Amino acid sequence: ALLVISQPGMEGGNAVADVLSGRVNPSGKLADTWAMRYEDYPNAATFSHNNGNVSTEEYTEGLYVGYRYFDSFGIKPRYGFGFGRSYTEFSMETLSVTTDNRGTVTLAAAVTNTGSVPGKEVAQVYASLPVGTLEKEARRLAAFAKTKLLAPGETEVLTITFPASRLESYDETADAWVLEAGSYVISLGSSLESCRPAAVLTLEADKLLEQLTNICPLKQELKTLSLPEALRRQRYARELEAAAQAEKLVYDLSGLETRVVDYTAEEQPDEASRLVEGLSTEQLILLASGDPARGQDSALGSAGVSVPGSAGETSRCAVDQGIANISLADGPAGLRLNQKYYVNNGVAAMLPFELSVEHGFFYDGPEPEGTPYYQYCTAIPVGALLAQSWNMALLETVGSAIGEEMALFGVQLWLAPGMNLHRNPLCGRNFEYFAEDPLLSGKCAAAITRGVQSHRGVGTTIKHFACNNQEDNRMCSNSVVPERVLRELYLKGFEIAVQESKPLSIMTSYNLINGVHATNSYDLCTKAARREFGFEGVIMTDWTTTNLDDSCTAAGCMRAGNDLIMPGMASDHENLRRELAAGTLTPAQLRRCVTHLVRVILNSSCYES
Repeated sequence: ALLVISQPGMEGGNAVADVLSGRVNPSGKLADTWAMRYEDYPNAATFSHNNGNVSTEEYTEGLYVGYRYFDSFGIKPRYGFGFGRSYTEFSMETLSVTTDNRGTVTLAAAVTNTGSVPGKEVAQVYASLPVGTLEKEARRLAAFAKTKLLAPGETEVLTITFPASRLESYDETADAWVLEAGSYVISLGSSLESCRPAAVLTLEADKLLEQLTNICPLKQELKTLSLPEALRRQRYARELEAAAQAEKLVYDLSGLETRVVDYTAEEQPDEASRLVEGLSTEQLILLASGDPARGQDSALGSAGVSVPGSAGETSRCAVDQGIANISLADGPAGLRLNQKYYVNNGVAAMLPFELSVEHGFFYDGPEPEGTPYYQYCTAIPVGALLAQSWNMALLETVGSAIGEEMALFGVQLWLAPGMNLHRNPLCGRNFEYFAEDPLLSGKCAAAITRGVQSHRGVGTTIKHFACNNQEDNRMCSNSVVPERVLRELYLKGFEIAVQESKPLSIMTSYNLINGVHATNSYDLCTKAARREFGFEGVIMTDWTTTNLDDSCTAAGCMRAGNDLIMPGMASDHENLRRELAAGTLTPAQLRRCVTHLVRVILNSSCYES
């Protein structure tokens, strides 16, 4: 047998002992497909450095990432998506499937522990979409739910609900989210492999769900992986044949109105905008970035003064006008702060960079002057392990514990959770991210955010927006990806997290997307995040993003709607002043971005409730 423990945090040893001794029954499920061999992954030969090119990453696998590839092309994995074992056994039965006229699907499933010891099970719902004009994967995860701890012989009825948007496809020619006419096979099981048809929903005519506009267009020709239509129809026919005995329902979407996104909507005046109107141009420039006067421009992710060892903080230039500075602490496995710091004459000392990382392992200098103080934070499991619990209530509890520590230490924004897709097993940040599926990733980020933000005035920073799917040359690599693939896979999890939990912040990624740095992308920051997803918080850069090359600038961030440049460098201020003088950046654009930041600050824990 194999026990997957990933990186389980500071209580990992105890947890493993509990599982191996039988004190606790494991109930996790894989959030990724484990192939027979690495070469089985569709982008194995070309991923990152494998083809000798780390400057351009072509997403030639298209829609076929993870289980979407293995399932659609009939490639047998060693362990499939959603698979996981237990010390007990379960049965799972569909009791009913219903829909309303807005397309909401509700499935009732009875899960019974048929074994001899207590345990938990995950009910997973998958959907097969009809073969139409748009090519689609064989099956996709549409919803899931986890049982409570069931005693032997005990049954729990789970009610699992999901909206019509879980079945949508993006039509690039129409710039719209659509559902194509045909039969949608809804299946239930404890994994992708074990799922069996529960119902067939028949949609009589195409339905347009959202009318959008084009974003992040390709600037070069890209041929993506495609399954021949004859094989797709053959595969789909097998799905319908397997569903012959399943319940048949007319899929009624008559009550679901088409949403037309307004990309020109103006934000309404509020306290934040009125405060920003009263600031000088110089104050606006300083607030648009972190505070280099605090010495944080030279240390990556461990330079905060107000909270020693935090990643950085915003400017204090408008404290007299009532705009506090907030502290940002890195993750991903809990708050990353200095365990030990020194206070000299009432001020926390700036520590050498080597002393502020890895508990000073790389430092061999003299003991800093001042009185030593200690701050210990909980090391939680990494994202890849949390996702494998498939337990959103548990993740919300974990998030609440982090929010409690943020309040304790005076941190306002946690630079986590990371939620990019596991596009390939060799991505160096897969440990930090959740899964190969956007729904599972989005649900995990939303659950953690709800937990963190259940504490007043603190929030998460979901990241890295978007397509940070490799570490080689991650600061300058160009992700070449079709718009449909970008929307359906790499942006979808962020959209779910924003709409279900309203995180206070988003962090953009270093890389370019179709030739434009994510941090300088108006399409990404403003069109997608703000207008389409409805994001209302602050969008920030990753650290030293504007120090990459001449094509990625502080003013470019402001024009794009990337509101905060971190950690803040004098060169950023110089660029903003220069472009304001030249008219290539307008005062209105700068004020808009600073307003987003100030709005978050005014609702932070820096102020009494």
